Amino acid sequence: MNNRQLTGMLVKRGILSLPELKSLEEKSLESGQGLRDLLFKEARIDETQLVDMLSEQYNVPKISVADLEIEAEVISILNKQTCLRYKVVPISRIGNTLTVAMSDPSNMNAQDDIKFLTDYNVEVVVASESEIIEAIEKYYGAIEAPQSSSDGGGDAVFNLDELLSEMEEVQVETGEMKEMTIEESIREAGDAPVVKLVNMIVLDAIKKKASDIHVEPYEKSFRIRFRIDGVLYDVLHPPKHMQDAIVARFKVMSNLDIAEKRVPQDGRIKIKMGKGREMDFRVSVLPCIFGEKTVLRLLDKSNLQLDMTKLGFFEEQLEGFKNAIHRPYGMILVTGPTGSGKTTTLYSALAELNKTDVNISTAEDPVEFNLEGINQVPIREQVGLTFSAALRSFLRQDPDIIMVGEIRDFETAEIAVKAALTGHLVMSTLHTNDAPSTITRLLNMGIESFLVTSSLNVIAAQRLGRKVCQKCKEEIPIEKSVLKELQVTDQMIAEVSGGVPRIFKGRGCDACSGSGYKGRIAFYEVLLMSDVMKEAVLNGASSMELKQTALQDGMKSMRMCANLHMLAGVTSMDEVLRNTAPD
Repeated sequence: MNNRQLTGMLVKRGILSLPELKSLEEKSLESGQGLRDLLFKEARIDETQLVDMLSEQYNVPKISVADLEIEAEVISILNKQTCLRYKVVPISRIGNTLTVAMSDPSNMNAQDDIKFLTDYNVEVVVASESEIIEAIEKYYGAIEAPQSSSDGGGDAVFNLDELLSEMEEVQVETGEMKEMTIEESIREAGDAPVVKLVNMIVLDAIKKKASDIHVEPYEKSFRIRFRIDGVLYDVLHPPKHMQDAIVARFKVMSNLDIAEKRVPQDGRIKIKMGKGREMDFRVSVLPCIFGEKTVLRLLDKSNLQLDMTKLGFFEEQLEGFKNAIHRPYGMILVTGPTGSGKTTTLYSALAELNKTDVNISTAEDPVEFNLEGINQVPIREQVGLTFSAALRSFLRQDPDIIMVGEIRDFETAEIAVKAALTGHLVMSTLHTNDAPSTITRLLNMGIESFLVTSSLNVIAAQRLGRKVCQKCKEEIPIEKSVLKELQVTDQMIAEVSGGVPRIFKGRGCDACSGSGYKGRIAFYEVLLMSDVMKEAVLNGASSMELKQTALQDGMKSMRMCANLHMLAGVTSMDEVLRNTAPD
């Protein structure tokens, strides 16, 4: 009960007059004492009167906890932290109903939390705060200063005040760009434990630098997983009965239709935190046989790495890539599977080229990060705004540089090639396994080979590998036969390790949450369209022949780059095998 509710009751019952209340409020401000403390100190009210008033006001029974002998089995239902936080003590359990004594029966938030934590129906009786504190000391031991770790209970994570204090200024922005604070959304959805649980999940994902949150329903279970550094980790198994409520909460936050459970839905949440930091969440809800699977993609602009020297390029690769993007026209393609960092590579190239004397336009599905000075267009296929339609419009907007999020069809590829041949620098992505197969993909789409050779400047294929944690990395023994299978050459060993191969692996520590990895680095394959490569394309070489020609022409394959990073102690042998194929 807050001070306004308490003083309102006292004034209404004639125990306190309005002038007396004003005088007490002034005294409270001057002395720094709480208003409630002053009420008790000046004998305006005692605890017995307060218990009587609360019992009558909220129609709940009153009780003297000091007269009770509570069973150990009942006491064990709640832990000390919960009792102290809400000034409650469990006094009895009959069947599926738990009776708790509270000093403030108006605290519905506490009742919801206790119900969620115990899975019991909760009945409330009112008792004085001093008796409840004495009972907590009696049954749980002396009350000590708060510890940094919880006392064996999981309820501490649901403390919403602590969560919101870490987000200095938190706002939620829906798919329609309608902003509301988390407090407002809580009022809309009801101040229930599920709201706190969802906020805890989101905050935990941000803290752990997760890239995705997976909310997955199964027949008899319900789990939440985080993708951290490209690998999924099981983090939470909420009760199955909370499944629909959690999904509904995510839908409310992303302005999706809660009632619609038959078709997929896509939305967006934006969280604004202190110090100008913003987090975007792309939300995708997919109906499955046991409920709706929800996936949130976290897009943290503060973690966007736009320095091309730190992405994972080797010196000669970076030099070739930079030369290609600084040409006045032509096409730059970045390829790789979903989540391989293609967008980051393109954004870093755009950041390098973003000057006041050039006009840059991008078409993206969706726009992942907002870049100052660049005209970014979100694709909306449902209204006809496709990549090809956006590309046509760009050509009427006096562009210098165009970025197309993805080349998906012949029409988009044809317009991109023509734009590259008519004096524009065009950047885009494709989903292919390596750089040489990108050329074959364009040819299979229907683009003539002479147009491909005339328009292409460079192709960069990439994968993301996890970096070994620098705080717990340790050298591991390695057999020469294993290195040979990995295609590690003597030249690589001499170039990176000084002639002695050294392979590292993370032992696991607090800094990396026991995984042995922290952060990721890109393994690149940069294919420059030299005269030798152009001739091979025009002669109709296959994808395999193109790769051999590129390697002979000086291209470093993805496996080579991964091996060099491994020998330099940046990544591990497991990551090389997981992310790259033999040449």
